[in-house]
Amino acid sequence: MEKKEAMVAPPGGGPLGFLNNVRTELKKVIWPSRQQLISESFAVLLMVVASTLLIYLVDALFVWLSQRVFP
Repeated sequence: MEKKEAMVAPPGGGPLGFLNNVRTELKKVIWPSRQQLISESFAVLLMVVASTLLIYLVDALFVWLSQRVFP
């Protein structure tokens, strides 16, 4: 039996070789489900908001401290 090998263009194969390689690689991608995409996006947004809040609070603390030390 013959093995099926992916058609991969050699380096420098030009634009058509590049597009062929892109199509081959995109077939290998395991795309997330809609539910997984929503839950992971929510987790990322939550972490961004939490990080922003933490940085804001630390900055406000340093401003308050500097105003007390250097009136």
